[in-house]
Amino acid sequence: MKKRHPHTLSTGDNNTVIALSETEVGKIFTGDTRSDIGSEALKLQFANKVNGLLVRFIRLDELNDEAEMLVMERLYPMDFRAYEYERRELWLDVFEEELHQLHKSGFVHRDLRRPSDMPGLTFDNIFLTPTGLRLIDVGISALREQVGERLFNRFVQQELTELEQFRLFFLAR
Repeated sequence: MKKRHPHTLSTGDNNTVIALSETEVGKIFTGDTRSDIGSEALKLQFANKVNGLLVRFIRLDELNDEAEMLVMERLYPMDFRAYEYERRELWLDVFEEELHQLHKSGFVHRDLRRPSDMPGLTFDNIFLTPTGLRLIDVGISALREQVGERLFNRFVQQELTELEQFRLFFLAR
């Protein structure tokens, strides 16, 4: 059983995310995960330079000398079902444009839709916030320069399929 950390917000297959303050969260990496934490930090920093769609990277840190931690901005998700269809269309248009900007710049998220065998909501990594739709969790994201053109294009095509599924989900509720 995984260790339960104080202030846990969520727990995935590999990491736990905890609240550090009203403005920051920490994604905890235990064991020898330096390459994983470094890769996620790099991908967040890359995406943050393109636009504000992804959660903002703040710093790398330690958690009481027991684990490494990726510190990011804390997002407060809202329930999109409380908003009119027209407003959701606008948020979705901006989301799609920002996602396309990331693709053109060489970043693909790769986790808009969770695999059906994973627990959680289908689109857990997409949050509606006061500033619009935002993305979290870049664990399996990819940069074109790291995976090459062919693989990157395949990932983008899969993500565009997931984007269409999200569009139907987000507007049909």
